[in-house]
Amino acid sequence: MKFVLAPDKYKGSLTGHEFCDAVESGIRKVFPNAEILKRPLADGGDGTIEVVAHYLNAHSISLEVTDPLFRKIKADYLLSDDKKTAFIEMSEASGYKVLTKSEMNCMRTTSLGTGEMILDALEKGAKNIVLGIGGSATNDGGMGMATALGYEFLDKNGNSLDPIGKNLALVNEIRTEGVHKKLEGATIQVACDVNNPLYGENGAAKVYGPQKGASPEEVEVLDKGLEHFAQIIQSTFGVDVQKIPGAGAAGGMGAGAVVFLDAKLTSGVDLVMQLANFDEALTDADWIITGEGQLDGQTFSGKTIAGVIQSAKKKGVPIAAFCGSVNVSIAEMQTMRLDYAVSILNQVGNLDDAKAKSFENLELASYNFAHLLKQSKA
Repeated sequence: MKFVLAPDKYKGSLTGHEFCDAVESGIRKVFPNAEILKRPLADGGDGTIEVVAHYLNAHSISLEVTDPLFRKIKADYLLSDDKKTAFIEMSEASGYKVLTKSEMNCMRTTSLGTGEMILDALEKGAKNIVLGIGGSATNDGGMGMATALGYEFLDKNGNSLDPIGKNLALVNEIRTEGVHKKLEGATIQVACDVNNPLYGENGAAKVYGPQKGASPEEVEVLDKGLEHFAQIIQSTFGVDVQKIPGAGAAGGMGAGAVVFLDAKLTSGVDLVMQLANFDEALTDADWIITGEGQLDGQTFSGKTIAGVIQSAKKKGVPIAAFCGSVNVSIAEMQTMRLDYAVSILNQVGNLDDAKAKSFENLELASYNFAHLLKQSKA
């Protein structure tokens, strides 16, 4: 039999690679000669960089960049050994993880450091850049990122503006004369798993601004700023970013990436699956086994399992999900088109105990599943 193992991580418990090892161990106790392909995945969130490193044959590049509050910090990104492909996580330079809670205020934070990482990758020869934009601390419409690459944002008096959220409403002109030449020859893909518009009730400021330290009054200022910024972009580039699904992702970085990088927005799990040559791995597979910490209603929204299901059904391969917990109804399972789903928990206890026993519980669940398959074939 051929099994393809394609999990996300169990957050705080197992990496995708550890999941694969546990499942393989359980299966081989029943099918010692089974063909087992390990394809750990991620959806563009935390931990994606480790998974991508595995597929890119990449090494880490460390450099000094500007953090969201214009301080210098060290940040890392991945560069393939042939230097043609880079994977950059916005959160490394411009994420809330580099700030304390009291420092969070997206009125004055910038995505400049993300642009500096992109610039470094371009100068090192990267022609393909994959940009993950989860976990940002910014609401600057990508203005900071664009500034690092040579765009200039001027107010009505011709003065250069600091690329922060507060100044979106002051942008009167965008100059492109200084844009880095290597940007033109690069292909850039952005891992984006939300469909928020740039501004409005479901826009970047109103949905995510409060989480990034903005007061109700500041949220209104930022929302109006993004609307004004969209008008300047349309008059300069002829692009109505408000019509682009995902434009509001990462404080408007979705819009900024499309306009300033000529990037394509796509789902994070689709990008990782592409790097893993996932569809090719499914050829002649008998089962796909996936999993994540919790199977619930959010799994429908751009999560790894949803992407795996989509590929599996195209190929007609049945799919099983082994999860830390399963919180879906029969109807939801049928809607998701899962063929088998189980929680690996096998005893009552607290969360810490469950996490500590994840490997052995997953190994047991895999053994039981494989034994069931063997009995059904007998």
